[in-house]
Amino acid sequence: MNFEHTEDRRMLADSLNRFIAEQYAFDARDRIAKSAHGFSKEIFQQLAELGVIGALFSEADGGFGGGGFDIAVVFEALGRGLVVEPLLGAVMVGEALCAAGSETQKEKLADIIGGGVVASLAHDEANAFYELAQVHTKAERDGDGWMLNGAKAAVVQGEQADLFLISARTSGNVGDESGISLFLVPAKTPGLTVRGGPAIDGGRVAELTLDSVKLGAEALLGTEGEGYATLERAVGRGLLALCAEALGAMEAAKDATLDYLRTRKQFGLPIGSFQALQHRMADLLLEIEQARSAVINAAAAIDGDRTTRERALSAAKFSIGRIGALVAEEAIQLHGGIGMTWELPLPHYAKRLVMIDHQLGDEDHHLQRYIALGKPVTA
Repeated sequence: MNFEHTEDRRMLADSLNRFIAEQYAFDARDRIAKSAHGFSKEIFQQLAELGVIGALFSEADGGFGGGGFDIAVVFEALGRGLVVEPLLGAVMVGEALCAAGSETQKEKLADIIGGGVVASLAHDEANAFYELAQVHTKAERDGDGWMLNGAKAAVVQGEQADLFLISARTSGNVGDESGISLFLVPAKTPGLTVRGGPAIDGGRVAELTLDSVKLGAEALLGTEGEGYATLERAVGRGLLALCAEALGAMEAAKDATLDYLRTRKQFGLPIGSFQALQHRMADLLLEIEQARSAVINAAAAIDGDRTTRERALSAAKFSIGRIGALVAEEAIQLHGGIGMTWELPLPHYAKRLVMIDHQLGDEDHHLQRYIALGKPVTA
């Protein structure tokens, strides 16, 4: 297998890395992440104009990429810059539209790719413990349309979203894969309340409350009660994106740590010349390469059969969770006391790495899922 990126992907990575270096320096990023909006609409629009969002979708869907390695290239660069703009929502909601949307619904893709619409996936609920089938929110028939009641938690950049993709149960019991339906809900729909707050690692998240939210028949995405497979595909794209983002953050933390070891002196020598620290750094480099291999494997499997795809994604998310925590701890310890200083970018990378582990399933969840997916199906 050839692991080298195509010329187009290398050009995209170079352009995006250069844009982030010039327009998204740490001070600017810190202001954006702490702002009332939680991200910069201007930066988001510029990313769209650079073709960054378009790279996440195939030509058939209005983009010019859409493969696993396209997603990995984009999000690794975003991870290096700690970018908080809502591209994760774009890739997940966009994938759901591509997989199950009607021709009319797919027309929304152009606005998402162009940066004119901020889309967010609203699926997580309290006490769901990362299980996709744990959906308590209900959708009931209301004439020709639907009425939704329930609540969603931890919706990334939900306050500024223009469009939500909301999961709701139309039949079956909580925990059943069958009976889950997906709905496209504009942010200003009556009965939908959005309450936001700052996220621990920058940006903002929101809680959604749905109180007798009335939707037309056209809001249903795909077939009633068969939304689980579409949701799984969309979240799969999100898992790959998060793993690649974490890889970029690890690389940035590694580079900062190497630079510190080369410049910080004790006893008249750079501390990087001390053998004990060299051994720790060498171990860390090997772990990061293992994380890269896991991301490559997930990117290669993203369009494969369901079992292969989901096992590769869970393996990658487990590896990223474990290695991300290790990189965060080691990088801070190798910096010493200054590693805990908030004015330094490093602690922010460490915090983001730890929080990525908790998005779309932590390492314990994905280890159990990987094992379960490998078990033979019994009659």
